[in-house]
Amino acid sequence: MAAQMTLADENAEYAAFVEKFKPKKTTDDCYTPEVVYETVADWVSKEYGIDRADMVRPFWPGGDYQRHEYPEGCCVVDNPPFSILAEIKRFYLDNGVHFFLFAPELTLFSGLWDERQCYYAMNAQVTYENGAVVQTAFVTDLDDTYLVRTEPELCRLINEANERNVKSGKVSLPKYVYPLEVLTAARAAWMSGHNTDFRVRKGDACRIQSLDAQRPQGKVIFGGGLLLSERAAAERAAAERAAAEMAEATRWPLSDRERAMQKLLAGEEWEEDEDEQEEQ
Repeated sequence: MAAQMTLADENAEYAAFVEKFKPKKTTDDCYTPEVVYETVADWVSKEYGIDRADMVRPFWPGGDYQRHEYPEGCCVVDNPPFSILAEIKRFYLDNGVHFFLFAPELTLFSGLWDERQCYYAMNAQVTYENGAVVQTAFVTDLDDTYLVRTEPELCRLINEANERNVKSGKVSLPKYVYPLEVLTAARAAWMSGHNTDFRVRKGDACRIQSLDAQRPQGKVIFGGGLLLSERAAAERAAAERAAAEMAEATRWPLSDRERAMQKLLAGEEWEEDEDEQEEQ
């Protein structure tokens, strides 16, 4: 004779049954916390002179961005479904709608490639409303000069708004080390997170999927990369040198007296001069 189910068992079974029909959340369900959105929108307004009243947000559950009303002079500042980001960018570029869109960091250089766009590598970690933590970047058609930009100030503001601090040692290093002439989204994001302002002009880079040296081993650049012109590579080298110098700890030099003491330790003669005796 089968055992009777208790009320608790029935409730658990019913809960499991209901759970099967709940929609599963994906990266397309990464709805932006309002404090993060406001931070980004304020920065875009100041950087590009876009009135907040002209900003449009067409992405919501069940919405149709293609049928949305786009007033003349408007700019879409929003977090789109990442799975159709290339389709969305193509639609806006083809229809002359300005945009500043959230994008996943590691695949920033993949998908639709169009030099009318500027790619912002950020190193900004955003915890979205569904609990997903995503390294977030941006892509826009508002910048006519630069193809790639790092933006340390916006990175800092987003991380603060998201109530998360960028901690030293938590930068995800790439599995492979690429030459300075090859820029990945991950490395550009590292520069933003390390207070390094670096920009690539339009016409100074082309997109590549792998290096010739990688192909015999069947390897590719994860998320794609950019082959920089000689000028852009030199500018990157200078920017990274500056970042390394800023990161160095203060180095205290030895005085002549201390170097003389070293000679004494080595068995050489050492005589204090009058200035040294007065100091003591």
